Amino acid sequence: MSRIQELRRGRLRFQVRDEGPVDGATVVLLHGFPQEGSSWDAVVPTLHGAGLRTLVPDQRGYSPGARPPGRAAYRTNFLVADVLALLDAAGLERAHLVGHDWGGLVGWALAAAHPDRIATYTAVSTPHPQALARATLRSAQLLRSSYMGFFQLPRLPEATLGPRLDRALRAAGLPEGAAARYAARMREPGALTAALNWYRAVPLQRSKVGPVRVPTTFVWGDRDPALGRTAAELTAEHVEAPYRFVVLDAGHWLPEREPTEVAALIVEQVTG
Repeated sequence: MSRIQELRRGRLRFQVRDEGPVDGATVVLLHGFPQEGSSWDAVVPTLHGAGLRTLVPDQRGYSPGARPPGRAAYRTNFLVADVLALLDAAGLERAHLVGHDWGGLVGWALAAAHPDRIATYTAVSTPHPQALARATLRSAQLLRSSYMGFFQLPRLPEATLGPRLDRALRAAGLPEGAAARYAARMREPGALTAALNWYRAVPLQRSKVGPVRVPTTFVWGDRDPALGRTAAELTAEHVEAPYRFVVLDAGHWLPEREPTEVAALIVEQVTG
């Protein structure tokens, strides 16, 4: 089984890190905003030690060669198709899937729509999208998500966030090195606009994410300022398979701040 360093989809070129035992069960790890694949750096060594292969892409908008213009190019169906193309390029009929933040939303959508391609799913921080929508009607989740409305504006979020991103990420709880690394990536030409286009594509979504029918673990930090308990608890109602809900005494940036716990839970899900 060959190693993958780049995924080509038409004119788009995605950076991919393919590591660990080449003949091990494969785990695909999807990052969130405004991260990159390196957000999993402290998690993957434990997975490799357990005999697992990892595929870690820099997703659409984050890979320098995969920044198509316009928000429509960042609809969830395209993001899901990117991951399916990665599985195909790796010659995998099925893989284990892990997603954090926006990568978690892609993971829910992929696991729901293509259970034949996903062996297990581990969602990190991100509740099921329909649970999140329901929570806006019965909790403070709408207030927690209010920044997403600001991100819909043209140009102003880039002008406001760009010069302050490093400092803002550190204030939000990210380690200094990770915050500097992600901020540097967002300073690349077109990178911040592409990353924000994930949010701007939300009004263009064409369908709801259905129930998930693969074994699922959901890991959530009870001090997450963006994703509240109501949505986290409602997620169980959208999984029609063996399900485990794990609450950590932590915030939002679980791959960077709680890598030992996250890695152990992934291994348990994949090998259990």
